[in-house]
Amino acid sequence: MSNIREVAKLAGVSVATVSRALSHPEKVSQASIDKVMKAIEQTNYKPNMLARNFRSTRSYSIVVLVPEISNPFFALLIRSIEIHAQAKGYSVLLGDTQDSQEREKSYIDLVETHLADGIIQLRPHTAEYPVHANPQFPYINLCGTEDTPGKCIRIDNVKACKAMVNYLLDLGHKRIGLITGLKGNPHTIDRLRGYREALEESGIKFDQKYIAEGEYTIWSGVNAADQLCELDELPTAIVCMNDEMAIGALQSFKAHGLRIPDDISVTGFDNIDYSSYCDPPLTTIAQPAEEMGKIAVDSLIKLIEGGALTHEEHVLDYEFITRKSTAAPSNGD
Repeated sequence: MSNIREVAKLAGVSVATVSRALSHPEKVSQASIDKVMKAIEQTNYKPNMLARNFRSTRSYSIVVLVPEISNPFFALLIRSIEIHAQAKGYSVLLGDTQDSQEREKSYIDLVETHLADGIIQLRPHTAEYPVHANPQFPYINLCGTEDTPGKCIRIDNVKACKAMVNYLLDLGHKRIGLITGLKGNPHTIDRLRGYREALEESGIKFDQKYIAEGEYTIWSGVNAADQLCELDELPTAIVCMNDEMAIGALQSFKAHGLRIPDDISVTGFDNIDYSSYCDPPLTTIAQPAEEMGKIAVDSLIKLIEGGALTHEEHVLDYEFITRKSTAAPSNGD
């Protein structure tokens, strides 16, 4: 097993510098920290966390609150958080809150009692939330919206959903349906707004009959698509608020004898791994999960160490990914 001396030798710094980089990085130059972190990765060095914790008031662990642990997009975020937290010498505790504020409060207590140092929240909030009462509380929201209070990292959900609808409009679609997420969810609200704005700006009247409510799950996508298939006049394209629902919708439309994209185009949101392997591969919006996780970890550790953030909010770029689930309407309608 490697030791701190090997890390110091490979990084070209002293053992004391390696120790400070891990325990008090604010006292070490960024160049030295980068050298130490690279050497730690190359040597697979594991700091003695137990000994370090005895010498410090910190636990060197952070809590990630996940509203739905089976969600594939959250898995991408958690993987990024875990990688970058370990590189900084922090362990990650996972809290499956099941969308319960009571369960969230029990995890918040870990920080307030110094059993953990800070929290990364994966559920967006717009209402008053306990941690916001204390601006010094080390807390980052990683999946916020423009109405999320406090420090958050997000994409522009309104703009992203609007871009998807505009893409379908440019293909020639006029009857564009929508499978929403959970009612009242901030992401649902923002993406619905983007959908409506795109239609309004193109001169197409919003029609409630083309809206089917989902729950951000595959099964809810199946049910929503079944509902849309009962319409006398089907939409020629469907926007789904996440990839899981889009994959469910694909299966439902096929079961009703519809061809994708010849009879109906389907789009998703998130670019989870499955989206490029379903049949046909899914046109979707990719959120930068790797970058989001890194910024969240760096920002949270800075707060834990008493620093101030240069940006309270990071609005990151999304990527538009076109695959074979979308095409121009076959009948020009």
